[in-house]
Amino acid sequence: MKFSRLIFANLFRKKIRLALTIGSFAVALFLFAFLAVVRDAFSRGADIASADRLFVINRTSIINPIPLSYRDKMLRIPGVKMATHNNWFGGVYQDEKNFFPQFVIDPENQRQVYPELIVSDQEWNNFLKDRQGAIVGVHTAQRFGWKIGDRVPIKTTIWGSGNWEFNIDGFYHGKRAQDDETQFWFQWDYFEEHVPDALKGQVGWYVVRVDSPDDAVRVSKSIDAEFANSPFETKTETESAFAASWVKQFGNIRFLILSIGTVVFFTLLLVTGNTMAISVRERTAELAVFKAIGFSHRAVLLFVLAESLLISLLGGAMGLLLAVMAIPVMANALNGMLPQLVLAPSVLALGMVTALAVGLASGLLPGLGAMRLQIVNALRRV
Repeated sequence: MKFSRLIFANLFRKKIRLALTIGSFAVALFLFAFLAVVRDAFSRGADIASADRLFVINRTSIINPIPLSYRDKMLRIPGVKMATHNNWFGGVYQDEKNFFPQFVIDPENQRQVYPELIVSDQEWNNFLKDRQGAIVGVHTAQRFGWKIGDRVPIKTTIWGSGNWEFNIDGFYHGKRAQDDETQFWFQWDYFEEHVPDALKGQVGWYVVRVDSPDDAVRVSKSIDAEFANSPFETKTETESAFAASWVKQFGNIRFLILSIGTVVFFTLLLVTGNTMAISVRERTAELAVFKAIGFSHRAVLLFVLAESLLISLLGGAMGLLLAVMAIPVMANALNGMLPQLVLAPSVLALGMVTALAVGLASGLLPGLGAMRLQIVNALRRV
């Protein structure tokens, strides 16, 4: 700390260059945080999946239905604790840009299968009594300004034609920040009343809870064996495997983000390292004078490293602060086109560690060069 004035004086010697370097750091750390958030959004389903939940879909494709009659047969399989079913609705609210996931649910078992999604008992009871009732995630409700009692029309694009009317009876929220709070649920009976006769009694997929996560593999095989060689064969997998396979449809998101992040890291390393190398080269005579008046090799190395670390600290903090302010705005602007973007504290911590690592690495080589500088040779260049 006693050399702080000297370090800051050297740091602000070239103000434009300092500003550009810090700005580069800030942009890179903002990009780092955004990529980490997007990666988390796509992989969140697999990361937070419950170990005791299984997804049962049609073996051909998830877009092919499964008979409702399969539920009772599943419940008779040893190890199955409970089962619920869902259908994808895929409607449009006002404009196609207003996307949010809408599901037809089995109201008798939904809360038991998804205990992490919380609805108050009063709101749930009101929902059960209302054939046109709907339960909405708090994120979607806030996005559209919906309140309990509002009547919401949603135009169907898959199940016939026209608008379906819903009453907002309650909201759900997740126990964890990563839980999906964008869904719109409505009742199976209301759905059955409106779909064409040929589609009645057909569900999109089942979600099964097992007695123990250790039973997941055995129960999966038993379910698929139960319906083997039937007109509607099934494919059963754990919730994490189902979420991971869903993400793969978008491509290898993890590899893409890792590649971009690696390029950003090395570009930042080159920019900062070049800045520090130029700074040391410009101060060759001054560094020789420092050594001549008694500063040790270690002190000269620490001067250079301190400058590099300060640049990385300031740039990193600015970039991550920008991410904290901008990512919620970007999440709202995307209107549900991506999963909910959540900037976790771990991402901020990792961003600062990365920034400091880059600062240390970029200042190390110029610092070692300054440390090894010979006084006579340095003064000869003046």
